Amino acid sequence: QVQLVESGGGLVQAGGSLRLSCAASGGTPASSNYVMAWFRQAPGQERKFVALITWGGGLIIHADSVKGRFTISRDTAKNAVYLQMNSLKPEDTAVYYCAERVGISRPRYDYDYWGQGTQVTVSS
Repeated sequence: QVQLVESGGGLVQAGGSLRLSCAASGGTPASSNYVMAWFRQAPGQERKFVALITWGGGLIIHADSVKGRFTISRDTAKNAVYLQMNSLKPEDTAVYYCAERVGISRPRYDYDYWGQGTQVTVSS
């Protein structure tokens, strides 16, 4: 029912910036107990957690690997979540996915809906 569509990926040189967007549609209105998150998966690697935000904005978590460089945010009026990525490094190269679920106290990778992913490539 819920559809998530990512956009904003592309090719950028190391040190550059990109802003990813994830638009949600087709489901029930988001509430404060909803969680939206970003994950990424590099070739040959397992999918890894990047950041999450509760729909009410009360809890924001960034993975240690991106702290100080990436910032997750949301716009409840637009039913969208964003990932501002600054100071990009080659190791940030991956397909980035947004995800949505209800409830905070669930396993890290246990999400109900996933987007199709958007490619981010950082050249050195």
